[in-house]
Amino acid sequence: MNLTSAIIAAGCGATQLRAAQWVQPIQVACDRFQINTPARVAAFLATYGVESARLTALVENLNYSAAGLLSTFQNEFDEEEAQQYANKPPMIANRAYANRNGNGDEASGDGWAFRGRGMGITGRRNYLLCAMGIDLDLITHPELLEQPANAAMASAWYWFNRNLNALADVGNFLGVSKSVNLGSATAPGTPGSYSQRLALYGAAKQALGVAQ
Repeated sequence: MNLTSAIIAAGCGATQLRAAQWVQPIQVACDRFQINTPARVAAFLATYGVESARLTALVENLNYSAAGLLSTFQNEFDEEEAQQYANKPPMIANRAYANRNGNGDEASGDGWAFRGRGMGITGRRNYLLCAMGIDLDLITHPELLEQPANAAMASAWYWFNRNLNALADVGNFLGVSKSVNLGSATAPGTPGSYSQRLALYGAAKQALGVAQ
């Protein structure tokens, strides 16, 4: 199906101008990974809209205050460490994501290099799988996912490989949301509450003519 800037703006909660810049990247990605019905597109756009902070964030924001660290990464930082790491994104990423998702230890720098980009792409292991899936050297150049075309393609790849089309087909948007960062802190933008996701989902369905 053909996407328009109006559909993307509604589904992702983005401005018309920003949505227009994403029409081709999202169209190509959706075509490749069979996100090709109104129900699938509505769920995908709403989810990606939240994951990308309404198409404004292509990489995870880890600029946390001490209080933010203790709230978000309570198992990785105590109060003294939170003060030491506060507002130092590379250090935060390397500590919080050490020895997770295929990353090395804190000193390896993997946490910062392979921080969240696209939809659900976090950690060396996921970057490697995505690299094979969309044929990009994301291990040497993880920053490639900060380009809209690659970010959209990686997100659609993740969606397809998590079998989220099937959940979208039956209208199980809660299941989709639970599969993509609901209640976690690993998204490039702000994961957002379920109510935020639902609002975009409703707007996307309306724009696409999907029964509410």
